[in-house]
Amino acid sequence: MIEPAVSARSFSLTVAGRVLQMPCDVVGSGPDALLLPALSSISARAEMRPLAKDLGHEFRCLIPDWPGFGNQARAPLPMNPDTMHAFLDALFVEKPGPYALAIAAGHAAPYLVAAARRHPGLFGRIVLVAPTWRGPLPTAMGPERRGLFTALRRAVELPLVGDALYRINISRPVIRMMMRAHVYADPDHVTPGIIADKQAVTRQIGARFGTAAFVTGGLDPYETREAFLSLFEGPGLPPILVLRPERAPRRSGAEMDALIATGRVSRESVPGALSAHEEYPGEVGEAIRAWG
Repeated sequence: MIEPAVSARSFSLTVAGRVLQMPCDVVGSGPDALLLPALSSISARAEMRPLAKDLGHEFRCLIPDWPGFGNQARAPLPMNPDTMHAFLDALFVEKPGPYALAIAAGHAAPYLVAAARRHPGLFGRIVLVAPTWRGPLPTAMGPERRGLFTALRRAVELPLVGDALYRINISRPVIRMMMRAHVYADPDHVTPGIIADKQAVTRQIGARFGTAAFVTGGLDPYETREAFLSLFEGPGLPPILVLRPERAPRRSGAEMDALIATGRVSRESVPGALSAHEEYPGEVGEAIRAWG
C-alpha cells in the first residue's frame, strides 16, 4: 500500500495577544481528523506522524504543534492553561472543521475535551490515548508541595542559571532514562536515533519555559481528579474512546482507570506506555478503526 503523503503548512494565529506562525503537518486524504500531540519536554507534532500515516488512507489528518512546544523556536507566551485553550479556539477559527475524528495524547486530552464542550458538534468522535491531567511532579509528589513546584519553575525560568539547570536535565542519559521509565514500554525501542530526535526538541530556543510549566503542574487544567472527571459529565459530548496502555505508569494508569470507571467513555487496551501512539501506531490505529 502506498504511504499517505505528508505536507506542511502554517497557520497565523493570535494567541495571548501575539500573532504566531504555528506549523502543522497534513497527512492523507478523506474526512478531516485532528491529532494533538502530548504536552511534555520531548513532545512535538512528529510523534503523531506514524499514527497519521496509519490513518491517512481514511482521514486527512491535521497535526499542529502546541505553543511553547515542538521542534522550532518557541515564542514567549504565558505558559498556562488559558493560553492552551486560546490556542485551540484560534485554530478552530482558521480551520473550523467539522472534524470526523479528534485524537489527543497525554496532557492534550483534557484540552481537547474542554474544546468539545466549547464547540458543540465540532468533533464526530474523540479518542484519548493515555490521557493525563496532572503534571509529573504533582503526580509523583502530591499537590501539597505546590509551593516547591512553583519555586522550581521560577528557577528554571531564570536567565543563565535557569538555562544551565534545564540543560542538565535534558542530557541524553536523562532522556534515555525517562523514555525507558514511562514513555516507551520496550527499552529496545529507545534507540540512539530516537534519543537524538527528542534531545533536538528540548534544545529549541525557549523550550525550557514550556517544559518547566508542564513538569511543575503549571499546565494542569484541573487541580483535582473530581474536577477532571466532571468534564465528562452531562450531555453534549461526542462518543469518547480511551486507549489505556498496558504498561502505563502506576499513578497515571490509576487516573485513566478512574475515568474509565465512570462509564462515560469507552475503553480499549493497547500496548505501550505513555507514548503508545508513537511506539505502537499500528496497534493504536487498529483500535481506533475497530471502535469506529
